Amino acid sequence: MRKVDVCPYNKEWVSMFKIEVEKLQTIFGKEIEDIHHIGSTSVPGIKAKPIIDIMPIVRDIRNVDKYNKAMQELGYNPKGENGISGRRYFQKGGDNRTHHVHIYQLGSSEIKRHLAFRGYLISHPDEKQRYGDLKSKLAQQFPYDMESYINGKESMATEIESRALEWYKGRDRLL
Repeated sequence: MRKVDVCPYNKEWVSMFKIEVEKLQTIFGKEIEDIHHIGSTSVPGIKAKPIIDIMPIVRDIRNVDKYNKAMQELGYNPKGENGISGRRYFQKGGDNRTHHVHIYQLGSSEIKRHLAFRGYLISHPDEKQRYGDLKSKLAQQFPYDMESYINGKESMATEIESRALEWYKGRDRLL
C-alpha cells in the first residue's frame, strides 16, 4: 500500500532530475527535442510528494514504445497512455515511487499545461504556499488513501491551472 508522503522542498530534487535526464537521453537520443522538470518537485520552496516528474518532448510519440524494454532495464514500468491520449507514461520505484516520466509529442497541448502550472506557482508565492499547505494537510488526513488525497486537491489544482493558462499566454516563449 502506497503511503501519501508530502515533505518540505528538497534542493536535491534538481540533482535527481538531472541525473535521470542523462539516462533518458542515453536511451532516447535524437528522439528527444527537450526535457522539462515538471510537477511540484520543480517548484522551489513548495511542499511535495518526493517524486520527480520529468517531461521529455519527442518528435514522434509513436516511436516511444520501441524503447519500453530499455526503460524497464532502468527500473521503469511502461504504462502506455495511462488515461491521457497522446502521452507515454512510465513509473519508477513501485509503491515507493521516485520518478514519473510523461512523454509528449512536440505540439501537444499537455506541454503548455504543465509548463504554465509550474511557471505560475514559481511566480506566485502565495498560491504556491496555499497549494503546498493543502497537499500537506491532505497527506496527514489521508496517509494511506491516495485517491482521497488526489480528489482533495483536484479543485484547487483546477483553479490554479485555469489561472496559470491565462497568465502563461505570451510567456510561453520565455519559460
